[in-house]
Amino acid sequence: MLGKAQETMDTYIDSSEKLKNLYKRVLIVVSLSQIFGGAGLAAGITVGALLAQQMLGTDAYAGVPSALFTLGSAGAALIVGKLSQRYGRRTGLSSGFFVGGLGAIGVVIAAMMNSVILLFASLLIYGAGTATNLQARYAGTDLANEKQRATAISTTMLMTTFGAVLGPNLVESMGRFALLMGVPPLAGPFILSSIAFILAGLVLFILLRPDPLEIATMIEAHKQENEYGNKTESLNKKALNKRGLTVGATVMVLTQIVMVAIMTMTPIHMKHHGHGLSEVGIVIGFHVGSMYLPSLVTGVLVDKIGRTAMSIASGVTLLCAGLLAAFAPSDSMVLLIVALSLLGLGWNFGLISGTAQIVDSTESSTRAKTQGKIDVLVALAGASGGALSGMVVANASYATLSLTGGLLSLILIPVVIWSRKA
Repeated sequence: MLGKAQETMDTYIDSSEKLKNLYKRVLIVVSLSQIFGGAGLAAGITVGALLAQQMLGTDAYAGVPSALFTLGSAGAALIVGKLSQRYGRRTGLSSGFFVGGLGAIGVVIAAMMNSVILLFASLLIYGAGTATNLQARYAGTDLANEKQRATAISTTMLMTTFGAVLGPNLVESMGRFALLMGVPPLAGPFILSSIAFILAGLVLFILLRPDPLEIATMIEAHKQENEYGNKTESLNKKALNKRGLTVGATVMVLTQIVMVAIMTMTPIHMKHHGHGLSEVGIVIGFHVGSMYLPSLVTGVLVDKIGRTAMSIASGVTLLCAGLLAAFAPSDSMVLLIVALSLLGLGWNFGLISGTAQIVDSTESSTRAKTQGKIDVLVALAGASGGALSGMVVANASYATLSLTGGLLSLILIPVVIWSRKA
């Protein structure tokens, strides 16, 4: 086994062309898995609250599914990161998708048995699919050089969009299919989720060979053996890496809090001012599109003009979104669409530039584990933003929430400047 591993490593060390081809192949495999993963994620989230409402007979706990997704994804992010570090991306990511698929199957069984306890437990497990879908963006960067990393991240995020758009559009069809099988219609999308997550896991388990993280770790170890830097240089590099992790994590956490807080309360704000469900759907549709569709361009910009510039752009864009949402007339659909589109775009800038910073600041030997820990923070930040947003609006107003979110995003600028000067 050791001889085979050495032979594999030598193959990619000796041939940059083979390493380049492997990088492209990994990106294709991960992107394919993201299409399935996005479908599994979106189909379930679309009806999770409605299913809980139907089974409980009240809308008082309709927000519980979202909270359970978040908690489940936070815990799974940590576990998937550790599994990936120890056994490779192939094992970590495929396991996460398989567990998410089992959670979706559990939701279907819970609906058939009308068991609320099983429903909530299954939704928690289903969150593993959510976390894995996000973690997969890192796999495409393992073999990328510094000028390719953000583009690799954005490519996989763009592929998620196709699945995320497809999933909700199949809700009605899956509801009819569920009825034919004797399953409650609202559980139908979770049948799709289970199939999609399991297919995503199979794609990675079968096709992600050789494992990109294992190859990257072996190549990095080989380089370290052949480089004779002094101790001071090594300490300086570690200090730079710590600053990079701090900045990358701060960018992602802040953008997540601001985006989730304003997004969560926008439908309620619109309903209070006479907008119908179709209008709410249009605004949120533009928002979600702005979160993912610009990804390919964003990745190129992050690689070309730098992580720092795009992190600052994220803060400025989120500020503009907050100001516009706060001061736009409540009856203006156009301005709300622009505000929520800017909100999605600012989040996109922040997530891709922050993720690229994290990859730049980690070594293959600890990368996956570190990435998992940071994704836990991002998930918890989203949960906090959603929970606090309701309190702010209840005690003040939507305008106050939007303005506060916009101003909070400005913290990104001094943090990024500090990283450059430190």
